[in-house]
Amino acid sequence: SVAALAACSSSNNDAAGNGAAQTFGGYSVADLQQRYNTVYFGFDKYDITGEYVQILDAHAAYLNATPAAKVLVEGNTDERGTPEYNIALGQRRADAVKGYLAGKGVDAGKLGTVSYGEEKPAVLGHDEAAYSKNRRAVLAY
Repeated sequence: SVAALAACSSSNNDAAGNGAAQTFGGYSVADLQQRYNTVYFGFDKYDITGEYVQILDAHAAYLNATPAAKVLVEGNTDERGTPEYNIALGQRRADAVKGYLAGKGVDAGKLGTVSYGEEKPAVLGHDEAAYSKNRRAVLAY
C-alpha cells in the first residue's frame, strides 16, 4: 500500500515535469502553492503593484507549463466597509489577479475566482497591522 502511494506520487511529479527540481521564475512548485501565493493590496485598492509581478509571472509560467493545473483566486478584504461592498472589492481583487494571469497567456478555463470579502481574515485584529494582512488575493491550487 505504501509502495503504491509512493509510485503514484512519483508519477504525478513526473507528469508535471522534473518533480521538485522543476522551478518557474526561480520558485519551486511547492513554494508557489504554499509560500508565494498571496498578493496584498492597499486600502480600498485592487491594483497589482510591481512587487508582485515576478511572483505572478512565475505562477503564469507554472500554469502555462502544467496542463492539469488550475487555480482559484480568492479575493479578501479587511473588516472596514459594508459586507456587500467588501464582497465586491474582494471580487475586483480576485479579478485583477485573474486578468494579470490571463494577460500572460494562462487559459481562462484554468482560472477561477471567488470573493470572501471580510469573512475569512488571515489575521484577527482591529488595526492597520491586521488590516494590511487581510487585504489580499490568495492563489489556491
